[in-house]
Amino acid sequence: MILGVWGGLARRLLDHYDMSNPVVTRPVVRPAMITALVPRRDSYSATAKQRPHWRRPRLADDDKKRRESSPPGPGTAVITKTKPQTKRPSLYRVLILNDDYTPMEFVVHVLERFFNKDHEAATRIMLHVHHHGIGECGIYTYEVAETKVTQVMDFARKHQHPLQCVMEKK
Repeated sequence: MILGVWGGLARRLLDHYDMSNPVVTRPVVRPAMITALVPRRDSYSATAKQRPHWRRPRLADDDKKRRESSPPGPGTAVITKTKPQTKRPSLYRVLILNDDYTPMEFVVHVLERFFNKDHEAATRIMLHVHHHGIGECGIYTYEVAETKVTQVMDFARKHQHPLQCVMEKK
């Protein structure tokens, strides 16, 4: 006696024998029976390459295209390199504050030396600081702005001027 899954298949085969001609008996094979006779492997015991196509995990559209374009064979692999999304760094404004003791020529010299301004632009910024109390020297990333503020403050202290330089996020 045939037991289990094969027993059910054997019974189906016997039910479909052509009995109209008792001399030659042939099984009637239908497409549904062919797929029923193909043994299926357990998806957990088979490796990914041994699994039938209906058991493989589905790929994203991009991976399908990449997979179809690459030559099949042992030892081939698809390595994807993702480019990280980088965002632009925050910018900071470097500002000079007005005081009553620092000479105008010294402020012009600081703007020319540390902020690479020409004489006309440095004079314009110095007058803006003198009239409005504050003036923008430039816009930089955090590290550069912090360095410029430190350089200006150290230079002013070295020359005994109370010039103040600050930075603020733009």
